Amino acid sequence: MAQTNYISTLNFEELQVPVKASTVFAAHESSIFLGGQLIPVVNAPTGVLRVPELAAVTAETVTRGGSNVDDLSVLTPSPTKNDIDVDLYAARSVLRDLGSIDANEIGRVLGNAVSTAFDKAVIAAIGGATTEQENAESGGDLTVDEIFKAVGTIRGNGETGQLYGLVSTTVYNELMKDIGSTSYAGGDFQTEAMRSGFMGNIGGVQMFVTSYLTDANAGLSSHNVQCAIFGADAYRIAMQKNVDVEIARRAEAVGFDVVASLHAGVGAIDAGRSVLIINES
Repeated sequence: MAQTNYISTLNFEELQVPVKASTVFAAHESSIFLGGQLIPVVNAPTGVLRVPELAAVTAETVTRGGSNVDDLSVLTPSPTKNDIDVDLYAARSVLRDLGSIDANEIGRVLGNAVSTAFDKAVIAAIGGATTEQENAESGGDLTVDEIFKAVGTIRGNGETGQLYGLVSTTVYNELMKDIGSTSYAGGDFQTEAMRSGFMGNIGGVQMFVTSYLTDANAGLSSHNVQCAIFGADAYRIAMQKNVDVEIARRAEAVGFDVVASLHAGVGAIDAGRSVLIINES
């Protein structure tokens, strides 16, 4: 029974389905962004997505006495065109006819490779087009107060929807220590955070921890990025083709090429709806 997961590439039909299923599953399980919960995903069949950003307009107030006399002014929102090009993310493996293969393991490795590359590209977009907030805390530790400050900045720029936060693994312990301090003692928020490590909502921000939020991935130099907070309308993901797998015979290798791919792109729409907390101390 222990050998049932291991098959040979000679049995092509038995190989194809489990490899594809495990690749797609692994990619979406390990990715923060592919599911579309944090950043909306929009289909882009042509490989280019144009997202218009409309400027705000001011509504008029018509009084009762003038309601039958005055016409409303014509308001034409000024659009800003944001074009997002789709990129190709792919990972390839060669499976020879020699020996037994765990199809689930091949899929897991390829799926993780594709999702990691894409998540790092999203982090680069966040780091390249956002409002920077220098951490003013003593010692530069990430605290709940710094998150509240970032929320205030985003709300002040007109974002009223759900906010999301990414915390770097390098400062996760700092934030958890602040939550565990006497300032938040006795509340359900502290109890749940300390019990399970799930921070939940902080100031209306759904928080997630990621190892991808680093200076290198965000395109920063010695900024010590700590946290990114953004609204859903700050960015968009263009999706031409979600995670897929192709398997083709390659005689030169006496086996099969297995290629996992993703056709997607990400772009910033409104940098005012996003804040990057950094520590330059």
